[in-house]
Amino acid sequence: METWESLEEQCRACTKCSLSQSRTNCVFGTGSKTAKLMFVGEAPGQKEDEQGIPFVGAAGKLLDKYLEAVGIAREEVYIANILKCRPPENRDPLPEEQDACIDYLRRQVRLISPKIIVCLGRISAMRLIKPDYKITKEHGVFVTKNGFTMTAVFHPAALLRDPGKKEAMYTDMKAIAAFLREDSPE
Repeated sequence: METWESLEEQCRACTKCSLSQSRTNCVFGTGSKTAKLMFVGEAPGQKEDEQGIPFVGAAGKLLDKYLEAVGIAREEVYIANILKCRPPENRDPLPEEQDACIDYLRRQVRLISPKIIVCLGRISAMRLIKPDYKITKEHGVFVTKNGFTMTAVFHPAALLRDPGKKEAMYTDMKAIAAFLREDSPE
């Protein structure tokens, strides 16, 4: 049986793509290893690369506010990204980079076995839910895929650029909290 320690060690030693050459830190993931709620973003940003922890910059602080607003402690969730290394200039992850890294995420999901996986933003949703995912139309919709309940919400960084989406994010987060409490998105 795979352990967290062996998986993280393999991830930190990874050189499957060129991003490993420019990383400061491998950003493996953080949070409860028994979490019912797992968030998956696309890739680490500068602050995350510096600290080795996902969602610690401005977007992470906004995510923390939403968690607090719906009564979920950050310590109770697990947060990871598809990519474990930062793309240059925070560009979108390339398909070949996602392909090189996705197995680490799949193995994290198997170890955690969360009740729900929440994709943070379009890139994550397109990779995990369906390739033609439209975040503005489909955010907050619960689906079942590969035995997991999944949904997507706006990426917190998108909310920093477009505050008009903040109310929709709050509505989606309330539904996620309700699902965790009652097994129902309603």
